Amino acid sequence: MRATKCFAWYLALAVGLLMVTACATDQALRKQQAATARELGEGYFGQGDISAALREFLRAEKLYRHDPYLYYDLGLAYFAKEQFESAIESLKKAISLKPDYAEAFNALGTVYLRLKAWDKAIEGFNKAKDNLLYATPYIALNNLGDAYRGKEDFGTAIEFYKKALDDNPRFPNAHRGLGLVFMALGDYTAAVSCLEKAVGYAPRFSLAWFDLGRAYALQHQTKKAIAAFEKVIMIDPDSRSAVRAREEITKLRAADTGR
Repeated sequence: MRATKCFAWYLALAVGLLMVTACATDQALRKQQAATARELGEGYFGQGDISAALREFLRAEKLYRHDPYLYYDLGLAYFAKEQFESAIESLKKAISLKPDYAEAFNALGTVYLRLKAWDKAIEGFNKAKDNLLYATPYIALNNLGDAYRGKEDFGTAIEFYKKALDDNPRFPNAHRGLGLVFMALGDYTAAVSCLEKAVGYAPRFSLAWFDLGRAYALQHQTKKAIAAFEKVIMIDPDSRSAVRAREEITKLRAADTGR
């Protein structure tokens, strides 16, 4: 009788262990499948196919919900789709799973920046900047410049743009940011100088070309302004900037003809 009870106990233990092993194996398999879907989504995202990327990210989420990198990717995809609340929710999940996730803090700040929630944006960028392991602090520093520029705190904006350029002197976004600040302050010569650096370091930076065109126009350098606007159209013909560039060219030519 005792032998029979012992056998039954060992049998139950063996069955339990097999079930635990099977569950662990299934979870590992689902985790791997989710990682594969995420990587496929990242490939689509890199190609600019946001819908396909989002489809793969959502498939990955159904398989495994504990991957901070997946929620970061989801946040970027929702942001690209202008689904801002979903982007915020996803990025906050990424941060909850990885509290030191500097890139997610920076991305969260970027969403708030787009929504003109300046103080929330600044909070996110500061958390990214203060992480000593963040590989690209100049990006967060530049974004802080953008947030303070949005608040029209131009002195603080200039400080952060310059800090970004101290970290990466060739970063075109910071040169553009400085140019926009100087334009707002009415210093068009300084604005042109900064924006020329921006397009010099990034010749296909259409937004900087558009801003440079505006700065030239404010200096009454009509030919240079038109050339800058034409560059926007050449680089990104279907963009909103290209539409605005065509409008600016029309105005400048009409004003030049009327003189």
